[in-house]
Amino acid sequence: MQELDLFKIFTSKLNELKLNYFVTGSVASIIYGEPRLTYDVDIVLEIKTTDTDAFRAAFPQEQFYLPPAEIIQNEMNRSERGHFNVIHHDSGFKADIYLVGKDDFQRWGLDYRKEVPYGNSVLYVAPPEYVIIKKLEFYNEGHSAKHLSDIESILRNSSEIIDSALIEDFASKFGLTDLWKRVSESIKD
Repeated sequence: MQELDLFKIFTSKLNELKLNYFVTGSVASIIYGEPRLTYDVDIVLEIKTTDTDAFRAAFPQEQFYLPPAEIIQNEMNRSERGHFNVIHHDSGFKADIYLVGKDDFQRWGLDYRKEVPYGNSVLYVAPPEYVIIKKLEFYNEGHSAKHLSDIESILRNSSEIIDSALIEDFASKFGLTDLWKRVSESIKD
């Protein structure tokens, strides 16, 4: 399995800054499902304007690519879909940072994130229901089979912690009911 230390390059700094975040996407799929290769970590982050200087200082330019402060501020001012990247120069590993803004679903994910012990620290991970719904959305947008295989892996390996009724509610809310039924029934076969 890919070393979690690559993810820790970013998450340890967020922990030190005491910023609210959770890891989602392929990394969360690995944690709840099965190992697979990934080239980045997706992080949903709650950050305030007053945190910007400390955030930028935590990722020094000698070690990381970070967009200019104005770009980060512009993305923070979006009510939805604020996003930027941070790239570790030595490894080339990338963090896709998605800002919470006024997105109720991201807020829900932040409120119900899971704390996973890792070494002498922790990693905050999106709830599995969040990961599944986002994977359904991404599949719906681009039809990449990796999203469905990630969901199937999560359902096979973490079924005891998944609230299927909650997923059904979210799927209904986001117009994903048919896709959710198809994926969840494929596991039963």
